[in-house]
Amino acid sequence: MKLGTKLIHAGVAPDPSTGAIMTPIFQTSTYVQSAPGVHKGYEYARTQNPTRDALQNALAAIENGTHGISFGSGLAATDAVMKLLNPGDEVIATNDLYGGTYRIFTKVFERYGIRFNFIDMSDARNIEAHITPQTKMIWLETPTNPLLKIIDIAACAQIARKSELMLCVDNTFASPYLQNPLDLGADIVLHSATKYLGGHSDVVHGAIIVKNEALAQQLYFIQNSCGAVPGPQDCFLVLRGIKTLHVRMQRHCENGVVVANFLRNHPKVDKVYWPGFTDHPNHEIAKQQMRGFGGMMSFTLKDDNIESANRILSNTHLFSLAESLGGVESLIGHPASMTHASIPRAERVKNGLVDSLIRLSVGIEDAGDLTEDLASAIG
Repeated sequence: MKLGTKLIHAGVAPDPSTGAIMTPIFQTSTYVQSAPGVHKGYEYARTQNPTRDALQNALAAIENGTHGISFGSGLAATDAVMKLLNPGDEVIATNDLYGGTYRIFTKVFERYGIRFNFIDMSDARNIEAHITPQTKMIWLETPTNPLLKIIDIAACAQIARKSELMLCVDNTFASPYLQNPLDLGADIVLHSATKYLGGHSDVVHGAIIVKNEALAQQLYFIQNSCGAVPGPQDCFLVLRGIKTLHVRMQRHCENGVVVANFLRNHPKVDKVYWPGFTDHPNHEIAKQQMRGFGGMMSFTLKDDNIESANRILSNTHLFSLAESLGGVESLIGHPASMTHASIPRAERVKNGLVDSLIRLSVGIEDAGDLTEDLASAIG
């Protein structure tokens, strides 16, 4: 089954009781049993819900996994992955990553004795020098947030297997349309389904996909025991979003090419971070492991001051100034004060995230309108 067909049909079926083509929203907290322990596969909605089951099956299918596990947010999914570890364990993570991930790692799980080593993974071989007997997991994003670095998933998987480590890939920026980390050797794929999977800026959701039965059962246990589950309405919205992922991502990618090249050719723009450029440091790796380069990008200005950046951030009209990404509408954001504010400034700057960096989530509007909007704001 080709991906476009799979996105519409995989994991879902018409409701057997009514024939409804859309999965019903089972808005219930509990299920009637005919006798103690005798039921129809559902006991309590924190543990199981038919709408959530349909979504979890769809998630597994579109990432070429065997098990999908849904959560109330992307950070709830991250929390669940970290709960696979024990005090004293170490995680090697990329040094360019979502600020909320950095925050939960350093402000929550470090308190429980899990240690994190943030390194540049642009060359996967850098990982090997940081592996210790306590290392249990490699955590990466690719493309990274917000500097759009590309990390070689297959190379990381080879290193992980050699040292018997888990490899977790946050695939939020790429989506399953552009990239499937399980096919490249990852053990865990994570999504903030709030973003491209939902696609309409109307739901908060998180997802994990695996293809190892024992690992899946551990994560289902954490999901049920800790209770960070999504409601059925949220699951319905993500299911709806998945059905149009392929057509949306095609337009995100098409518009991304236009906007990235517009920015690169603008006399006031300095650096443009986007993996589709042939001179991107890991462009060839991106070509190998992705099916397109997406609509996420960041840029800086030649005068490199925060006042100029703020003027642009406050003067776009089609690009809305807001956190998040991956919706049909275009968004503009300031990582240093918004999505990555929880990372100490010295740490941000050391990793290349300067105060004047602007991040774009290019939507599916007309590309000409988007470049006109940016041209007017940049001046």
